[in-house]
Amino acid sequence: MAATQRIAAGVALVAACSTALAGCASDTTGSQEGAHGAKKAAGAPAPNRVARLIGDGSTAYTGAQPYLPRPERLKPGQKPPQFVVFSWDGAGEDSQKLFSHFRKVAKANNATMTYFLSGVYMLPEDKRYLYEPPEHSPGSSDIGFNDEQGIKETAKQLRGAWLEGNEIGTHFNGHFCGSEGGVGEWSVAQWKSEIGQAKSFVKSWKTNTGMTKAPPLPFDYDKELIGARTPCLEGQKNFMKAASQLGFRYDTSGVNDQVWPKRREGLWDLSMQLVPFIGHPYEQLTMDYNFMVNQSGTATQGDPDKQVYWGDQMRDSLLKGFDRAYGGNRAPLIIGNHFESWNGGNYMRAVDEVIERVCTKSDVRCVSFRQLADWLDAQDPVTLEKLRGLKVGEAPKQGWTSFLSARPAPAPKGVPGAPAAKP
Repeated sequence: MAATQRIAAGVALVAACSTALAGCASDTTGSQEGAHGAKKAAGAPAPNRVARLIGDGSTAYTGAQPYLPRPERLKPGQKPPQFVVFSWDGAGEDSQKLFSHFRKVAKANNATMTYFLSGVYMLPEDKRYLYEPPEHSPGSSDIGFNDEQGIKETAKQLRGAWLEGNEIGTHFNGHFCGSEGGVGEWSVAQWKSEIGQAKSFVKSWKTNTGMTKAPPLPFDYDKELIGARTPCLEGQKNFMKAASQLGFRYDTSGVNDQVWPKRREGLWDLSMQLVPFIGHPYEQLTMDYNFMVNQSGTATQGDPDKQVYWGDQMRDSLLKGFDRAYGGNRAPLIIGNHFESWNGGNYMRAVDEVIERVCTKSDVRCVSFRQLADWLDAQDPVTLEKLRGLKVGEAPKQGWTSFLSARPAPAPKGVPGAPAAKP
């Protein structure tokens, strides 16, 4: 299983809304219908709204994030929606334009996603020595750094993604794994250092690039950053301890079965999952890199005659896992990928086709990790415990109406999903 649990984050850069910040989003005053009828929060900043700059102006507070649905508690006897999370490690955009492509795909299919930004993608090569990675010399990185144009495009892409309701998480910095001094050996204190540096590069990209007149990222990264995925899924134990102490809300650095999530170290464990691997007797992790390893080994461009089949195999495996949850226990399906064209780009095609097939269903919600965590927080703990009692692919024998017939306890004040206070 060790090989199938490794993740390679390709170096990527990023591109989308280049005008002044206020012009990046349409005026969406008032609430709107969200994906599949969920009410979305009042929308993006109006064109004449002024951002409150933070620090050197690399980031800014622009109000509540647009297009976030308000989580609601399940009603007695209500079947849970089928959640699907699509997430991207080391999110960025190079000449392949995959970041902008999947933003378009998401918008066309009522989906939002989580983009795990690598902090060094906001740090120019000539400032590389500002990065002091644990167990490595200053200026080291297994995925390199960026150039000014790449950072400019990255910032544009991040602005647009966030204003569309997507989440910006972190994939940390140097992506050290599988070797001496890698993330699997880091202490809690070293993880805190790595997290702090990942934040700092995002919060000071203008200073580090000299692009002082560029529009800011439209969010406070200290508040925006609530979750992550570790490089190669290594170092999860100490990372979770550090993240819990720093106020994170979830982690997605492990391997789970398709069951309802629970908390670990105070965080929601929203790890990727094992799904049926079409054509094989064993199950496969829901990530493009792992499909590649099990199909073409370490060759990123394997046998050209098999590449289309490999993409179809990934698509059909993900759909098999979706169907197993959708018709069974309704456990959220967690999928991770990279903006890469491995094996002829067929894994990206596979993700395209999965999004188009599942996110358009009326009782499916393709959401970010933040949105899923919000929904989980809003539920009655007793209800979640009952859901966790369902095995992989197991639907309640007596039906959902009977299974969840008990009236849930009222949500405490201030908890997502609680009734609004009366004026």
